[in-house]
Amino acid sequence: MYMAFTRATGKHRRPSRVQRGTARAAGVAALAGTGVVGSLAAPALAAEPAAAQTGLTPVVTLGDVVADRIDAQAAAQHEAARVAAEEAARKAAEEAARERAAEEAEKARAEQERAAREAERKRLNTFVSPIPGSYVSTSYQSGGAIWSSGSHTGIDFHAASGTPVQSVGVGTVVEAGWGGAYGNQVVIKMHDGTYTQYAHLSSIAVSVGQEVTAGQQIGLAGATGNVTGAHLHFEARMSAEYGSDLDPVAYLRSHGVNI
Repeated sequence: MYMAFTRATGKHRRPSRVQRGTARAAGVAALAGTGVVGSLAAPALAAEPAAAQTGLTPVVTLGDVVADRIDAQAAAQHEAARVAAEEAARKAAEEAARERAAEEAEKARAEQERAAREAERKRLNTFVSPIPGSYVSTSYQSGGAIWSSGSHTGIDFHAASGTPVQSVGVGTVVEAGWGGAYGNQVVIKMHDGTYTQYAHLSSIAVSVGQEVTAGQQIGLAGATGNVTGAHLHFEARMSAEYGSDLDPVAYLRSHGVNI
């Protein structure tokens, strides 16, 4: 007897072998991400037909290509990140070097300015004797008829005619020429606003308006004006005018001159 069999259709139809294999492969791929495939993959796949029979070979090959591309992209990104990090480090090192160089330059500039200020302060505050190695032969405010004021308004330094006379400090010449009873004289306004006078000179070596420094020669000692012999008459004053005199010895000593 011949019996006819019909294949089940609709929702009760059993999936084909290829469909089951594909689903199984997808399931294995999903389980690989969870670690379950480590214990289940081998037995499960052993029961399935070969890949050539299921049509999975193209899928596996495509997965390998995608994986290779992902690996290459990751490697490229890693290399780009490495290069960027090296470039950032290089720029940071260069910036740090520039900052250090700028700091060193600023320190050097500040040190130069400090040294220049110190040198200028020293120059302005350096005082010397008007005739090095000489001594005071007539003291300040000595009495006698020889002086019109009745007393000596300065001090006399022992000096032979032609002995070099120097400025006691930094200043500007405000008088240079004949001064009556003082003979040939030079008056200098000092940097601190006081004045010094050098009288009875045999010759003058500076002119009005000239800047002079401590120890600079301004003339030669002599015996011009109202004198009894060659010497240097030296005065310290509050102004350029006669009668504003200060004690010359105290003045010089206050500026570090030992006389």
